[in-house]
Amino acid sequence: QVQLVESGGGLVQAGGSLRLSCAASGNIFSINAMGWYRQAPGKQRELVAAITRGGSTNYADSVKGRFTISRDNAKNTVYLQMNSLKPEDTGVYYCNANVIVVVPTIHELNYWGQGTQVTVSS
Repeated sequence: QVQLVESGGGLVQAGGSLRLSCAASGNIFSINAMGWYRQAPGKQRELVAAITRGGSTNYADSVKGRFTISRDNAKNTVYLQMNSLKPEDTGVYYCNANVIVVVPTIHELNYWGQGTQVTVSS
């Protein structure tokens, strides 16, 4: 079993910053792509940023230049540094990971964290 635990959400004023963390634990052989998604009230979940194991990244157009995704492979952790936050960044942020497990055979599974609330006030 694998768990993803997010932390770092909260309430911040527009223009402020937050740093989200997501730590994966459990029966992990390695982790391929990791990413952050968000879901605003009444809207579909959308990709915010993703990073490969090798460090290649991609971002939603709405966060380019403001958010930075990074990871520490030794700690099975992914981060999202969010700067110049806007009220439209408000939502629940979810961590996602493609995890290689070895039981009963080597295969890849996709996992989600429980989500962390980010609220940006104007």
